[in-house]
Amino acid sequence: MTPAEPRPGLRETRPYASPQPDVAIRLNTNECPYPLPEGFVEHLQEAVRALTLNRYPDREAVRLREALSAHTAHPVEGTWAASGSNEIIQQLLLAYGGPGRTSLVFSPTYELHSRLTWVTHTEIAEVPMEAPWLLGRQHVAQAAQAQPSVVFVCSPNNPTGNAQPVEQVERLASSLDALVVVDEAYIEFGGRSALGLWREHPNVVVVRTMSKAFALAGARLGYCLATPEVIDDLRRVRLPYHLSALAQAAALTALQHTEDAMNILDAVRGERERLSAELSRIPGVTPYPSDANFVLFRPHADAGEVWRALLERGVLVRDVSAAVPGCLRVTAGTPDEVDGFLSALKEVV
Repeated sequence: MTPAEPRPGLRETRPYASPQPDVAIRLNTNECPYPLPEGFVEHLQEAVRALTLNRYPDREAVRLREALSAHTAHPVEGTWAASGSNEIIQQLLLAYGGPGRTSLVFSPTYELHSRLTWVTHTEIAEVPMEAPWLLGRQHVAQAAQAQPSVVFVCSPNNPTGNAQPVEQVERLASSLDALVVVDEAYIEFGGRSALGLWREHPNVVVVRTMSKAFALAGARLGYCLATPEVIDDLRRVRLPYHLSALAQAAALTALQHTEDAMNILDAVRGERERLSAELSRIPGVTPYPSDANFVLFRPHADAGEVWRALLERGVLVRDVSAAVPGCLRVTAGTPDEVDGFLSALKEVV
């Protein structure tokens, strides 16, 4: 018996992954460098002890959505949660993409937008942007020509770090008969949110994550803010019980520690600013302004060689030269991690 054949092109596509060697300083995945304080752990233990894990979780995640609604001042009927923002994006593409439809991205941007477009059998269109990678009228006009069903705007953008002008997002929403998905995974670190657009532009959806600002990457919790009609469409494509009781408990507990999370944000922003300032002083390195929790920089030497030389010194950053030629990206870590990175980089360049 011959083995079953997968869909065409599947085995020519590599799984999405970034290298994760065991090193002393890991600054490649934009995680929060600090956990929430001990009080969060104690409260989470209490919440987990109260769960009945022999029963299925609340498929509507009502308590969590109510808490997210209160946190964002967005109606609960327009609030949805899933296992990470990537699952939210996949659900949006399942609902609004698919065969015969097109998703559009402004490159360079978050790779998963294109990959999940492919996963959902949606066609992909791309509008390239040059540094400083700011969305403008010309990009909006090019997007309209592609007649997409879904448009992705990443703000602050990954891997470039810059926030996008909300006025241009509004122009997109006004000029296109498409769902405009604004990925705000890093919005707590800087930039202006597009959330205020949804009432006049019901085709705008804001997607966020609790992995970064709430130090909850291990729990896998993302959410989106949209009109109730969009949320009803997501219900039609979501898997049964798609969000575990454990993830819901972790997110609810983290939201009770919002003030602690915001204090951590201040520390991360401070290290981001220090990274930008110090990188600008190193001969042979050009950093780019960032509104996120990372800094994109261009070594004047070969980016791949610099990446490997840093790795040899126990420092792992992200090689994003495939998206932004010649560039690397470094996460704002703890002061000690940033010190170690800067010291190693000065040796390398």
